[in-house]
Amino acid sequence: MRWLRIPAGWRRFLAACAALALAGCAGFVPQPAPTPVPGGRYVELTLPITAVADTQEHEATGFPLHDNDSAIDAFVEVAQRPPEQPLFGRRLLEWALQRYPDDPWLHLGDVMDMSCRSEAQRMAKIFLAAGRSGAILPGNHDGLMFGIYSHNIFDELLDPGAQKWNLACRRAGTPDNAGATRQGDALSKREFILMYLAGQSYGKQAESGLKAPAPGDALRISWANPDARAFLSGVEANLREGYRYADSYVAQRLRLPPAPGAARKVIMIGLDTNQAGALVSSWDTLLGRSPGSVGHVHRDQVRAVTAWVEQAARAGDIVVFAGHHNWLSLSPASRVLLGELMTDLKHPLAYISAHTHRGFWAQPRMLQGRALLEMNVSSLSDWPIAYRRISFAIDESANRLRVRAEMLPRGERPITSDEELQAAWTAETCAQTDFAPEYLRSVDRGLVQQQRASRGSLLDWMREELGECPACEAERYQHAQAYQNEMLGALIEAGLHLGPDAAGLAALPLPAWCGSSNYVACANTLIATTATTPTANVELFRRKARLVDLLGSHLDDLGDARAKAYMSCRAVLAAKTDFDATDDSYNENRSETKRRAERFFDTEASVGMR
Repeated sequence: MRWLRIPAGWRRFLAACAALALAGCAGFVPQPAPTPVPGGRYVELTLPITAVADTQEHEATGFPLHDNDSAIDAFVEVAQRPPEQPLFGRRLLEWALQRYPDDPWLHLGDVMDMSCRSEAQRMAKIFLAAGRSGAILPGNHDGLMFGIYSHNIFDELLDPGAQKWNLACRRAGTPDNAGATRQGDALSKREFILMYLAGQSYGKQAESGLKAPAPGDALRISWANPDARAFLSGVEANLREGYRYADSYVAQRLRLPPAPGAARKVIMIGLDTNQAGALVSSWDTLLGRSPGSVGHVHRDQVRAVTAWVEQAARAGDIVVFAGHHNWLSLSPASRVLLGELMTDLKHPLAYISAHTHRGFWAQPRMLQGRALLEMNVSSLSDWPIAYRRISFAIDESANRLRVRAEMLPRGERPITSDEELQAAWTAETCAQTDFAPEYLRSVDRGLVQQQRASRGSLLDWMREELGECPACEAERYQHAQAYQNEMLGALIEAGLHLGPDAAGLAALPLPAWCGSSNYVACANTLIATTATTPTANVELFRRKARLVDLLGSHLDDLGDARAKAYMSCRAVLAAKTDFDATDDSYNENRSETKRRAERFFDTEASVGMR
């Protein structure tokens, strides 16, 4: 088995080469579309829930790695997003969750990007502020480094204690682990589930017997909510220890809010499609595929949720399914297992997913022959930035299930183009800032162009990964500093634009090395400074990262409407500008034309038994 010990650099190089080869021959084929919604006697079964996905909160101030360096950004377009995204992007989740305060919410996964504790903590504040029931289905970025690498027994030979992962997550580039929790700065799949269940154990769930699990326990959790009206009505989880942590899972039973007079309940089975297994970063990467791109649901999870499905069927309830990975991104074995679970249901089948960042409607056919209506929710981190309000209705005489998924934000009529989607965001957010949208668009256009122009060399990235370029580490820090400069520039702009609404930004206590300067002068001094030695290069990066973190954390605490609208506006405009500047071959089939071919702008579809 010695071949499994290929150095990480070679494994990633092989994966990159394989991806380039596949990109050259792969063509876009639209998925089978749902049949048009026929007229019928549909009766509403549920009120809407707010569905969001792929926020990918990113810790941008940890020690720089080539995995998210500006050099690899030229190869994997979203490896390094515009600086407005790590600074302000989480405000888009806040906007979506607070826009419809009576809806339960569902996050379909990839809450985080690198899976850092700091990322999870920032997002937890937003979920808590929503002030109502919700649920998160784990994505491949929620517990794996960058969504593709798992720390396991093979990497232990080269990277004891996952130090590389922890360094990347070490907020503000701090040189030691002071103040960090015992588990470290990186957040494994097991730890993500622990944190999530701890959050769910507050409030009404705590009164219903859901306990916050202890971090050190080997856990098998089975919980049923005695409150028959609760949104989160059950949890089945298995938290594995050691190198098998990536095989942990948390499955959830959700009772969707009933429409007035609805005769049947709708139960959603929230699956964990990320049972990656112990060999995720060795075997998959050697085969030239991103481990996180393929979803896995193992037999133990299917067994655990089978009782929920059977109970709902006996009661005459409608059962719908949801998971992070879209159906065709699940492994063949997972699709077989889930098909076996679904096929005996006597009503039409529906599946809500995310992961693609593009959004679509599709009607794949399971191996058992049944049709499956899939609604794929787009991203809140990359264009097309949108979210959905989803509800269900049934035509009993035709035994046909209708899924309505209103795209948001929207104006007076449903969105039918990217132009209209951007206009809807502009009307809701930018219009509340007192700045002309075109002015803010020009500000973000300049910053995006600066970030794209500062990309490094992909060749240097590959050479360092292969251990052939010791000097490339210095270049990596220089690339990282350029990104910190761009974030500092965005923070200076934000302070100037928000003025009094930036409440206290100018009075923040600054690090000693700022001297008597205010934050603007200190930031500009750091931007203008040139490091002449390797040690000075690292120290300069740390100072910039520390100031970015300090100023950004202050903006996170701003709660007035104008400040929230301003930051949401900046994040949307930057994402759209970056998307428009990117060749479609690097955009993962997210062009408007390709999305239109997969019914992206449709707001409803239906499915029968065949």
